[in-house]
Amino acid sequence: MAQPNLINLSTILGNTAFLNVTTASTNVVANPASSGSAYKINSLIVANVDGTNSADITASIFRGGVENKIASTVTVPADATLVIISKDTSIYLQEGDYMQLLASADNDLWATCSYEDLR
Repeated sequence: MAQPNLINLSTILGNTAFLNVTTASTNVVANPASSGSAYKINSLIVANVDGTNSADITASIFRGGVENKIASTVTVPADATLVIISKDTSIYLQEGDYMQLLASADNDLWATCSYEDLR
């Protein structure tokens, strides 16, 4: 099925995904192939829950198997948050696209991603 025409949407579903970011690249949001949807990523916030050490985050969007970095080894200080995507810098995931996160340390970074499923 083709991607929806954003002018003629019949459904908009709000979603929030959470991820304990590790040293293994992991999907935080994936738009399945043939979903008939576009996903509008409204925000991606990463919190460092380690009270002592900073940690690095890398965020990438994959399209057609090609990695497109939107943040690369950005340091998140201890007990701080980093806004990678906000409402004024939203990104669309087309069918088959997915967003992965990678941390420099396990269990220090937690991600919250707010997005809309547009059909």
